[in-house]
Amino acid sequence: MEDDILYMQRPGGANLAYCYRPAKDGVKGSTLVFLPGYMSDMEGGKALALDAWAADSGCAMLRLDYAGCGASGGEFEEQSLIDWRDDVLFLMEKVTSGSVTLIGSSMGGWLMLLVALARPMRVKAMVGIAAAPDFTDWGFTQEQKMTILREGKLEEHSEYSDDPYVTTNIFWQSGEANRLLHKEIAFDGAVRLLHGQEDADVPWAYALEISKKMRSADVQVHLVKDGDHRLSRDQDIALLIDVVSRLD
Repeated sequence: MEDDILYMQRPGGANLAYCYRPAKDGVKGSTLVFLPGYMSDMEGGKALALDAWAADSGCAMLRLDYAGCGASGGEFEEQSLIDWRDDVLFLMEKVTSGSVTLIGSSMGGWLMLLVALARPMRVKAMVGIAAAPDFTDWGFTQEQKMTILREGKLEEHSEYSDDPYVTTNIFWQSGEANRLLHKEIAFDGAVRLLHGQEDADVPWAYALEISKKMRSADVQVHLVKDGDHRLSRDQDIALLIDVVSRLD
């Protein structure tokens, strides 16, 4: 399935790439908004599989690339967590109407929570896939944090790309200033959290921690015993689609 990539300039920000499909006539429900993980983009397997399902179902869906990622303009190393949150808010407000369901993968799960807190009247539901809020706190050793502060960035080998995994001081400081798990997360809609118990990057216990901190009572955690961080296998994607399909 080929979608034309569209672009929109965010004032004070980058030229943002996105793909949007409106709902088919007569199909009601929230617009699905997919939020990729760190150093990922809207062409990932989960995003495309969900988009294909949305097309078949007639649901509206927005996929996007944060500034400095994928087809969007901007320099990756100049972006902060809040810059990317604001990219999402900008496209969500300019492109979609009505309620939205946010689907956030890994870091996208952190952005998902920040977006929901910023626009509680727009966000109806959230689905986290190995959601990783606050990973600037728990995802680095003290030595790595000192490297970020001393040298301005940390470069590590990536299991998912030929390019190194780069964490800048700009991003890290923004993450530390926007941690969420120390208090109640004031959201009252439906929340679904999918997490593999073989996840080597984000411990699955964080799904339980997010659940505990959510103010909403409508929270479900789906643990996949043999699932890894990506949850990209056919059975994982089938679970994701099943969970999303039951929300509206």
